[in-house]
Amino acid sequence: MKKLKISTAQFENRSGDKDYNLSIIEKLTEKAAAEGSKVIAFHECSITGYTFARKLSKEQMLDLAELIPEGESIVKLQEIAQKYNMTVLAGLFEKDNENNLFKAYVCVDKTGLVAKYRKLHPFINPHIQPGNEYCVFDLHEWKCGILICYDNNVIENVRATKLLGADVIFMPHVTMCTPSSRPGAGFVDPKLWENRENDPTSLRLEFDGMKGRQWLMKWLPSRAYDNAVYVVFANPIGMDDDQLKNGCSMIIDPFGDVVAECRALGNDVVSTVLFPEKLTLAGGHRYTQARRPEFYRNIIGKEHTPEQKVSWISDK
Repeated sequence: MKKLKISTAQFENRSGDKDYNLSIIEKLTEKAAAEGSKVIAFHECSITGYTFARKLSKEQMLDLAELIPEGESIVKLQEIAQKYNMTVLAGLFEKDNENNLFKAYVCVDKTGLVAKYRKLHPFINPHIQPGNEYCVFDLHEWKCGILICYDNNVIENVRATKLLGADVIFMPHVTMCTPSSRPGAGFVDPKLWENRENDPTSLRLEFDGMKGRQWLMKWLPSRAYDNAVYVVFANPIGMDDDQLKNGCSMIIDPFGDVVAECRALGNDVVSTVLFPEKLTLAGGHRYTQARRPEFYRNIIGKEHTPEQKVSWISDK
Protein backbone atom coordinates (compact mmCIF):
# COMPACT_ATOMS: atom_id res chain seq x y z
CA MET A 1 0.00 0.00 0.00
CA LYS A 2 1.46 3.33 -1.13
CA LYS A 3 0.64 6.90 -0.14
CA LEU A 4 -2.39 8.28 -1.95
CA LYS A 5 -3.53 11.83 -2.65
CA ILE A 6 -7.28 12.34 -2.26
CA SER A 7 -9.73 15.23 -2.12
CA THR A 8 -12.98 16.20 -0.50
CA ALA A 9 -15.34 18.88 -1.77
CA GLN A 10 -18.22 21.11 -0.81
CA PHE A 11 -20.71 22.90 -3.04
CA GLU A 12 -24.15 24.42 -3.09
CA ASN A 13 -26.39 21.90 -4.85
CA ARG A 14 -29.70 22.64 -6.56
CA SER A 15 -32.72 20.57 -5.54
CA GLY A 16 -33.61 18.06 -8.23
CA ASP A 17 -31.27 19.60 -10.82
CA LYS A 18 -29.01 16.68 -11.59
CA ASP A 19 -27.48 18.26 -14.70
CA TYR A 20 -26.37 21.33 -12.76
CA ASN A 21 -25.06 19.35 -9.81
CA LEU A 22 -23.10 17.02 -12.07
CA SER A 23 -21.61 20.05 -13.84
CA ILE A 24 -20.25 21.31 -10.49
CA ILE A 25 -19.02 17.84 -9.63
CA GLU A 26 -17.11 17.86 -12.91
CA LYS A 27 -15.58 21.29 -12.28
CA LEU A 28 -14.39 20.33 -8.80
CA THR A 29 -13.11 16.98 -10.06
CA GLU A 30 -11.08 18.80 -12.69
CA LYS A 31 -9.62 21.03 -10.00
CA ALA A 32 -8.71 18.10 -7.77
CA ALA A 33 -7.08 16.28 -10.69
CA ALA A 34 -4.99 19.39 -11.43
CA GLU A 35 -3.72 19.19 -7.84
CA GLY A 36 -2.54 15.63 -8.44
CA SER A 37 -5.36 13.92 -6.59
CA LYS A 38 -6.59 10.45 -7.57
CA VAL A 39 -9.88 10.41 -5.63
CA ILE A 40 -12.56 12.99 -4.85
CA ALA A 41 -15.57 12.65 -2.53
CA PHE A 42 -18.81 14.67 -2.58
CA HIS A 43 -21.64 14.95 -0.07
CA GLU A 44 -24.75 12.86 0.53
CA CYS A 45 -27.21 13.20 -2.38
CA SER A 46 -24.83 15.60 -4.08
CA ILE A 47 -26.26 14.59 -7.47
CA THR A 48 -29.94 15.01 -6.63
CA GLY A 49 -30.14 17.42 -3.70
CA TYR A 50 -31.36 16.23 -0.34
CA THR A 51 -33.57 18.20 2.04
CA PHE A 52 -36.31 18.91 -0.50
CA ALA A 53 -37.01 15.16 -0.67
CA ARG A 54 -38.91 15.33 2.63
CA LYS A 55 -41.77 16.93 0.66
CA LEU A 56 -41.93 14.40 -2.18
CA SER A 57 -44.47 11.63 -2.80
CA LYS A 58 -43.33 8.14 -3.70
CA GLU A 59 -44.13 8.82 -7.35
CA GLN A 60 -41.98 11.96 -7.29
CA MET A 61 -39.19 10.06 -5.56
CA LEU A 62 -39.30 7.34 -8.21
CA ASP A 63 -39.03 10.00 -10.92
CA LEU A 64 -35.99 11.46 -9.18
CA ALA A 65 -34.27 8.19 -8.28
CA GLU A 66 -32.17 6.11 -10.67
CA LEU A 67 -31.25 2.51 -11.24
CA ILE A 68 -27.65 1.73 -10.38
CA PRO A 69 -25.40 1.19 -12.31
CA GLU A 70 -27.34 1.87 -15.51
CA GLY A 71 -28.75 5.25 -14.46
CA GLU A 72 -27.74 8.32 -16.46
CA SER A 73 -25.97 9.94 -13.51
CA ILE A 74 -23.71 6.92 -13.03
CA VAL A 75 -22.91 6.99 -16.74
CA LYS A 76 -22.04 10.69 -16.43
CA LEU A 77 -19.86 10.08 -13.37
CA GLN A 78 -17.97 7.44 -15.33
CA GLU A 79 -17.41 9.94 -18.14
CA ILE A 80 -16.07 12.47 -15.62
CA ALA A 81 -13.84 9.84 -14.03
CA GLN A 82 -12.47 8.79 -17.40
CA LYS A 83 -11.90 12.35 -18.60
CA TYR A 84 -9.82 13.32 -15.56
CA ASN A 85 -8.45 9.86 -14.65
CA MET A 86 -10.09 10.18 -11.23
CA THR A 87 -12.15 8.07 -8.89
CA VAL A 88 -15.34 9.95 -7.97
CA LEU A 89 -17.67 9.30 -5.03
CA ALA A 90 -21.10 10.93 -4.96
CA GLY A 91 -24.63 10.37 -3.65
CA LEU A 92 -28.13 10.07 -5.08
CA PHE A 93 -31.50 8.44 -4.57
CA GLU A 94 -31.69 4.90 -5.95
CA LYS A 95 -34.60 2.77 -7.11
CA ASP A 96 -34.58 -0.91 -7.98
CA ASN A 97 -36.62 -2.85 -10.50
CA GLU A 98 -39.37 -3.39 -7.91
CA ASN A 99 -39.66 0.36 -7.23
CA ASN A 100 -38.01 0.14 -3.83
CA LEU A 101 -36.22 3.36 -2.89
CA PHE A 102 -32.85 3.77 -1.18
CA LYS A 103 -30.36 6.47 -0.27
CA ALA A 104 -27.20 5.46 -2.15
CA TYR A 105 -23.58 6.53 -2.39
CA VAL A 106 -21.41 5.30 -5.24
CA CYS A 107 -17.75 5.04 -6.12
CA VAL A 108 -17.06 5.26 -9.85
CA ASP A 109 -13.86 5.17 -11.86
CA LYS A 110 -13.14 5.11 -15.60
CA THR A 111 -14.19 1.44 -15.81
CA GLY A 112 -17.59 2.01 -14.20
CA LEU A 113 -19.11 1.31 -10.80
CA VAL A 114 -16.55 0.30 -8.17
CA ALA A 115 -18.82 0.21 -5.11
CA LYS A 116 -22.35 1.07 -3.98
CA TYR A 117 -23.62 1.59 -0.44
CA ARG A 118 -27.17 2.08 0.83
CA LYS A 119 -27.71 4.19 3.93
CA LEU A 120 -28.57 2.08 6.97
CA HIS A 121 -30.45 4.83 8.83
CA PRO A 122 -32.40 6.94 6.29
CA PHE A 123 -35.09 9.38 7.41
CA ILE A 124 -35.54 12.23 4.91
CA ASN A 125 -38.49 10.57 3.15
CA PRO A 126 -40.77 7.83 4.55
CA HIS A 127 -40.66 5.85 1.30
CA ILE A 128 -36.91 5.23 1.51
CA GLN A 129 -35.92 1.80 2.76
CA PRO A 130 -32.80 1.17 4.84
CA GLY A 131 -29.79 -0.66 3.48
CA ASN A 132 -28.86 -3.97 5.05
CA GLU A 133 -25.12 -4.44 4.62
CA TYR A 134 -21.77 -2.76 5.08
CA CYS A 135 -19.54 -1.86 2.17
CA VAL A 136 -15.76 -2.37 2.09
CA PHE A 137 -13.86 -2.25 -1.20
CA ASP A 138 -10.40 -1.81 -2.70
CA LEU A 139 -9.35 1.58 -4.03
CA HIS A 140 -5.81 2.22 -5.26
CA GLU A 141 -4.55 -0.57 -2.94
CA TRP A 142 -6.35 0.92 0.07
CA LYS A 143 -9.29 -0.74 1.82
CA CYS A 144 -12.17 1.72 1.95
CA GLY A 145 -15.63 1.83 3.48
CA ILE A 146 -18.68 4.09 3.24
CA LEU A 147 -21.12 5.26 5.91
CA ILE A 148 -23.70 7.94 5.15
CA CYS A 149 -24.45 10.74 7.64
CA TYR A 150 -26.61 9.32 10.50
CA ASP A 151 -24.89 5.94 10.07
CA ASN A 152 -21.78 7.50 11.60
CA ASN A 153 -23.64 8.61 14.73
CA VAL A 154 -24.27 4.95 15.56
CA ILE A 155 -20.72 4.18 16.61
CA GLU A 156 -21.06 0.44 16.12
CA ASN A 157 -21.28 1.05 12.37
CA VAL A 158 -17.89 2.73 12.29
CA ARG A 159 -16.21 0.01 14.36
CA ALA A 160 -17.83 -2.72 12.25
CA THR A 161 -16.60 -1.09 9.03
CA LYS A 162 -13.12 -0.87 10.54
CA LEU A 163 -13.17 -4.51 11.61
CA LEU A 164 -14.20 -5.50 8.08
CA GLY A 165 -10.88 -4.05 6.95
CA ALA A 166 -11.49 -0.40 6.09
CA ASP A 167 -8.52 1.95 6.51
CA VAL A 168 -10.39 4.89 4.93
CA ILE A 169 -14.06 5.60 5.63
CA PHE A 170 -15.91 8.00 3.36
CA MET A 171 -18.53 9.84 5.42
CA PRO A 172 -20.78 11.90 3.13
CA HIS A 173 -23.22 14.11 5.05
CA VAL A 174 -25.88 16.77 4.86
CA THR A 175 -25.62 17.96 8.43
CA MET A 176 -25.29 20.76 10.97
CA CYS A 177 -27.29 23.97 11.34
CA THR A 178 -30.57 22.28 12.33
CA PRO A 179 -32.53 22.38 15.62
CA SER A 180 -32.20 19.63 18.22
CA SER A 181 -32.30 19.19 22.00
CA ARG A 182 -28.56 19.95 22.09
CA PRO A 183 -27.77 23.36 23.62
CA GLY A 184 -26.68 25.82 20.96
CA ALA A 185 -28.26 23.98 18.03
CA GLY A 186 -30.51 25.63 15.48
CA PHE A 187 -31.01 26.87 11.94
CA VAL A 188 -28.76 29.58 10.50
CA ASP A 189 -30.57 32.54 8.93
CA PRO A 190 -30.39 32.33 5.10
CA LYS A 191 -30.03 36.13 5.00
CA LEU A 192 -26.49 35.69 6.32
CA TRP A 193 -25.67 33.60 3.26
CA GLU A 194 -27.18 36.17 0.92
CA ASN A 195 -25.02 38.85 2.57
CA ARG A 196 -21.84 36.76 2.85
CA GLU A 197 -19.70 38.94 0.58
CA ASN A 198 -20.48 42.07 2.55
CA ASP A 199 -20.42 40.44 6.00
CA PRO A 200 -18.53 37.12 6.05
CA THR A 201 -17.77 37.49 9.78
CA SER A 202 -21.34 37.07 11.04
CA LEU A 203 -21.85 34.04 8.82
CA ARG A 204 -18.58 32.45 9.87
CA LEU A 205 -19.44 32.89 13.55
CA GLU A 206 -22.64 30.90 13.00
CA PHE A 207 -20.99 28.29 10.78
CA ASP A 208 -18.09 27.70 13.18
CA GLY A 209 -20.08 27.91 16.42
CA MET A 210 -22.24 25.38 18.23
CA LYS A 211 -24.75 25.24 15.38
CA GLY A 212 -22.04 23.95 13.10
CA ARG A 213 -18.36 23.08 13.30
CA GLN A 214 -18.02 23.13 17.09
CA TRP A 215 -20.65 20.39 17.30
CA LEU A 216 -19.01 18.38 14.53
CA MET A 217 -15.67 18.47 16.29
CA LYS A 218 -17.18 16.95 19.41
CA TRP A 219 -17.47 13.58 17.71
CA LEU A 220 -16.10 13.31 14.17
CA PRO A 221 -12.37 13.23 15.07
CA SER A 222 -13.07 10.50 17.61
CA ARG A 223 -14.38 8.21 14.87
CA ALA A 224 -10.98 8.46 13.19
CA TYR A 225 -8.95 8.32 16.40
CA ASP A 226 -10.71 5.40 18.07
CA ASN A 227 -10.56 3.25 14.94
CA ALA A 228 -7.23 4.36 13.46
CA VAL A 229 -8.82 5.23 10.11
CA TYR A 230 -8.73 8.13 7.73
CA VAL A 231 -12.11 9.88 7.69
CA VAL A 232 -13.19 11.67 4.51
CA PHE A 233 -16.07 13.97 5.47
CA ALA A 234 -18.05 15.80 2.77
CA ASN A 235 -20.90 18.24 3.43
CA PRO A 236 -22.73 20.82 1.28
CA ILE A 237 -22.43 24.56 1.74
CA GLY A 238 -25.13 27.13 1.05
CA MET A 239 -28.85 26.55 0.62
CA ASP A 240 -30.13 22.99 0.46
CA ASP A 241 -33.83 23.59 -0.15
CA ASP A 242 -34.80 25.93 2.72
CA GLN A 243 -31.89 25.02 5.01
CA LEU A 244 -28.50 26.69 5.09
CA LYS A 245 -25.54 24.31 5.41
CA ASN A 246 -22.02 25.18 6.48
CA GLY A 247 -19.74 22.91 4.47
CA CYS A 248 -16.38 22.44 6.26
CA SER A 249 -15.69 19.26 4.31
CA MET A 250 -12.53 17.79 5.77
CA ILE A 251 -10.13 14.87 5.91
CA ILE A 252 -9.06 13.59 9.33
CA ASP A 253 -6.09 11.29 9.84
CA PRO A 254 -5.89 8.24 12.15
CA PHE A 255 -4.55 10.44 14.95
CA GLY A 256 -7.80 12.40 14.87
CA ASP A 257 -6.14 15.48 13.37
CA VAL A 258 -7.75 17.56 10.62
CA VAL A 259 -5.22 17.47 7.76
CA ALA A 260 -7.32 19.25 5.12
CA GLU A 261 -10.50 21.34 5.35
CA CYS A 262 -12.63 23.49 3.06
CA ARG A 263 -12.85 26.98 4.56
CA ALA A 264 -14.24 28.98 1.66
CA LEU A 265 -17.74 30.42 1.93
CA GLY A 266 -18.62 28.77 -1.37
CA ASN A 267 -17.76 25.85 -3.60
CA ASP A 268 -14.38 24.42 -2.65
CA VAL A 269 -12.11 21.40 -2.83
CA VAL A 270 -9.10 20.45 -0.68
CA SER A 271 -6.56 17.67 -1.08
CA THR A 272 -4.13 15.79 1.12
CA VAL A 273 -1.91 12.72 1.05
CA LEU A 274 -2.79 9.55 2.93
CA PHE A 275 0.18 7.81 4.51
CA PRO A 276 -0.18 4.06 5.25
CA GLU A 277 2.22 4.14 8.21
CA LYS A 278 -0.19 6.33 10.18
CA LEU A 279 -2.66 3.44 10.28
CA THR A 280 -0.46 1.43 12.63
CA LEU A 281 1.31 4.26 14.44
CA ALA A 282 -1.97 5.74 15.70
CA GLY A 283 -3.25 4.80 19.15
CA GLY A 284 -6.50 3.41 17.77
CA HIS A 285 -4.54 0.61 16.14
CA ARG A 286 -3.21 -0.51 19.52
CA TYR A 287 -6.64 -0.23 21.10
CA THR A 288 -8.37 -2.34 18.47
CA GLN A 289 -5.61 -4.94 18.81
CA ALA A 290 -6.18 -5.03 22.58
CA ARG A 291 -9.92 -5.76 22.34
CA ARG A 292 -11.39 -8.64 24.41
CA PRO A 293 -14.70 -9.34 22.68
CA GLU A 294 -15.59 -12.19 25.01
CA PHE A 295 -16.61 -9.54 27.55
CA TYR A 296 -19.02 -7.62 25.35
CA ARG A 297 -20.07 -9.65 22.32
CA ASN A 298 -23.31 -10.69 24.04
CA ILE A 299 -23.95 -7.13 25.22
CA ILE A 300 -23.40 -5.43 21.88
CA GLY A 301 -25.24 -8.21 20.04
CA LYS A 302 -28.23 -8.23 22.38
CA GLU A 303 -31.66 -7.99 20.73
CA HIS A 304 -32.74 -4.38 20.29
CA THR A 305 -35.63 -2.64 18.53
CA PRO A 306 -34.23 0.40 16.67
CA GLU A 307 -35.88 3.74 17.33
CA GLN A 308 -34.73 6.70 15.27
CA LYS A 309 -35.98 10.23 15.87
CA VAL A 310 -34.78 13.37 14.10
CA SER A 311 -35.79 16.51 15.98
CA TRP A 312 -36.11 18.92 13.08
CA ILE A 313 -38.29 16.49 11.13
CA SER A 314 -40.41 15.40 14.09
CA ASP A 315 -41.20 19.04 14.86
CA LYS A 316 -42.71 19.63 11.41
